[in-house]
Amino acid sequence: MKIEKNVLVVGLGQSGLAAARWLVRQGSQVTVSEKRKKSDFNNDVAADLLRSGVKLELGGHKIKSFLESDLIVVSPGVSLDIKPLAQARKQGVSIIGEIELASRYLKTPCIAVTGTNGKSTVVNLIGEMLRKGGKRVFVGGNIGRPLTYYIEGEQNADYVVLEISSFQLDTIQTFSPLMALILNVSPDHLDRYADYTSYARSKERIFANQGPGQTLILNDDDPWLREVQPKNGSTVYRYGLESKPERYAVLDNGNIVAKLPGEATITFHLDRFSLPGSHNRANLMAAILISMTLKMSPAAIQEVIDHFKGLLHRIERVGTVRGVDFYNDSKATNIDAAIKSIASFSKPVVLIAGGRDKGSDYHPLVEAASEKVKRAVFLGEASGLLSEAFGNKISWSMATSMIDAVSLAFNQAQKGDVVLLAPACASFDMFKDFNHRGEVFKDSVRRLKNGVKENS
Repeated sequence: MKIEKNVLVVGLGQSGLAAARWLVRQGSQVTVSEKRKKSDFNNDVAADLLRSGVKLELGGHKIKSFLESDLIVVSPGVSLDIKPLAQARKQGVSIIGEIELASRYLKTPCIAVTGTNGKSTVVNLIGEMLRKGGKRVFVGGNIGRPLTYYIEGEQNADYVVLEISSFQLDTIQTFSPLMALILNVSPDHLDRYADYTSYARSKERIFANQGPGQTLILNDDDPWLREVQPKNGSTVYRYGLESKPERYAVLDNGNIVAKLPGEATITFHLDRFSLPGSHNRANLMAAILISMTLKMSPAAIQEVIDHFKGLLHRIERVGTVRGVDFYNDSKATNIDAAIKSIASFSKPVVLIAGGRDKGSDYHPLVEAASEKVKRAVFLGEASGLLSEAFGNKISWSMATSMIDAVSLAFNQAQKGDVVLLAPACASFDMFKDFNHRGEVFKDSVRRLKNGVKENS
């Protein structure tokens, strides 16, 4: 496939960096446009790009560079509505993302996973099930390893398993995975989308280019996905917690029962499955259906179910201080994720929430919290919005830092309670990302524990 001569890469995140490096090696003349200043980056990264022949435009976007490009590769974190992109689009310049770019040169069958919540966990579950089944697997995409890294090598995996965000789907044109999976759709990123419908339609783009011989797997418990009826000829498998017609995986007596057309019914036991919450059982069904469709043995799938420990910052148990359990769910960056996180516990919860607002309505969180949350602690830019939504329905406090939030929550908890970090907001007001926020939370708990020991 033809490589465009003049390519502009907009945004120097992981995907932008990977795309720029790959493109220049293919002979393209590459310019990177980034609104952040040089001082915001590691000097080695900038120097490496310059040595490789990439032109850097840092500290703001130059419209001239956009209009003179043959192709623009835009990073997921960059809004498609910024003026330079709008003008380039009007002039007819092709605008794609790194996933679309890399997929044009991908030779390996692709499994693509999207959804508002649970993507990383499911992508890793699928990857582990395929590996246990004897397959070579590349796991990447939005989870941290850009697809461009894979196409740069020998492409010797049996399958590529990708986490795909709505922002990445907004910039696809021909991307067409062998298997597509949508886990759930709930309001998120409403600071980037006009409304919930626009966001949901973006998720549906994952199967837009599929056809006969390809598979789409949908969560039938999700109100939006229940109504999705693809007309492109792909095979559709649905799953849900309760047994209903047209569901190929369901819960039965605490186990997952799955059956594909023309095949035997298989029961997968969950007594050793360590991830809490019904949402994680639903996510597991999705991974099982993918693996069964790809002919992995039930034994391999069951082994992963028995030993999978989950990912960092996803309802991660941090420790216990004087009978109070601390859990880190920093990845709960939207309302639905925070609600599911709270619902995972039977014990009383002291909730730590807040961060950068994403245009969310916090009242569903208040409603869910009213059953299990005894007190709340808010921090970050959205603390005022949260306190306004919670009002006098649940007692709350304001914190100035994470260590302050952990201390306040502990003082308001009793033995047998859970202190849960489930922010329901983005992290970028006080932290680099959700990983950084989670690590600061865990460090704050460790400091608290050490202080309690010293004062005992």
